[in-house]
Amino acid sequence: MTSAPVPAPSPAPDPSAERDKYVDWLRALSLVVVVLWHWAFTILEWKPHGPEPTSPLGFTSGLWILTWLLQVLPLFFYVGGHVHLLSWRQARARGVGIGSFVARRIKALALPALVLSGVWIAIGATVTYTFQVDWMWRVVLLVLSPLWFLGVYLVLIALLPLALWLHKRYDVLTLIWLGGAALVVDVLRFRYEVEGVAWLNMIIIWGLAHQAGFFYDRVVELPRRYDVALLWTGLFALFGLVYSGIYPGSMVGVPGDKWSNMAPPTFVIVALLLFQIGLVEVLRPAMERVLERPGWRRLNEFINRYALPLFLFHTTGMAISLGLSWWLFGSLGDRIPPDTVWWLERPIAVIGPLICTAPVIYLFGRRRAPRRAPRRARVGQTQDKGVGGSISSGHG
Repeated sequence: MTSAPVPAPSPAPDPSAERDKYVDWLRALSLVVVVLWHWAFTILEWKPHGPEPTSPLGFTSGLWILTWLLQVLPLFFYVGGHVHLLSWRQARARGVGIGSFVARRIKALALPALVLSGVWIAIGATVTYTFQVDWMWRVVLLVLSPLWFLGVYLVLIALLPLALWLHKRYDVLTLIWLGGAALVVDVLRFRYEVEGVAWLNMIIIWGLAHQAGFFYDRVVELPRRYDVALLWTGLFALFGLVYSGIYPGSMVGVPGDKWSNMAPPTFVIVALLLFQIGLVEVLRPAMERVLERPGWRRLNEFINRYALPLFLFHTTGMAISLGLSWWLFGSLGDRIPPDTVWWLERPIAVIGPLICTAPVIYLFGRRRAPRRAPRRARVGQTQDKGVGGSISSGHG
């Protein structure tokens, strides 16, 4: 059976075109939300083997619903796929081969992470063998553990030639197959208790989110009613999956849950991806107007410049802040379970880690402002996404 014809790829974007400020905003904001979550909502419990992190969601009822908005890694991978596709088209237009393109991307992302990991491993070894502090390795693990998603991201970059081939050859069928594979993995895991297979979803589900980014332009061009339909489809799917009793409600790991929707990811994350894509498209017209204001434009440029260094070094700054707190006050200050005072302190809980992270970024993480994704090239299309409006020919 022959496959259906696939639309011809769009021409390479003009590098001089207007930048897509909303893409920049979503990409940087997703990293900043992760950082703020770690700073404000990580509770450390000191045990004989060292610090043990836990979540306030394990001591509350119903607050897990906030993770449907604040677990933004699906959105990060989605935007990343879009940016990689645009960057590859630009590189191809300059005569760059796919191998060189992938190698440069991997080097740019892996090198800072490897240097950071090497420094912390050296610190862990020095402290452990000098002062006989066995729990120091636990500290090193906690500091480096948020880098797991960069490892997955690097694998997806390495698989970019395959992803681009699948996109060109099978188009949207690739998303259907990846979604089906993720569901099969969950059936094997939960129905037939084949636990090891669950880790396949680390690549399948995050690969699906990344592959979905290849369709970013098409989603943007859809009339607004389709954006609302995506939002409600994802929301109803989340509701059905969570209240089926199979999956936890939280989109992050919570102590006491029978398993996590994130480690490894479950099919629930696919529903979350649909919901978040629909949400950001519904918000697009208002946010694009906001981001045109001079103050917001400067803020967008600022957080885009520092979002990745902030993510790389935020746990280092947090470790320094907690160490200073322990040295000065003799306590890490966490109350378990968290009380009303603890919750009221959350807005100021980020101040210490921020102060301690800033000089680390200044010393080791300074970099020039990233080249942002150019705005979609549009031929014969309008900017309006009014309800029921048409964006391109063929959409009534």
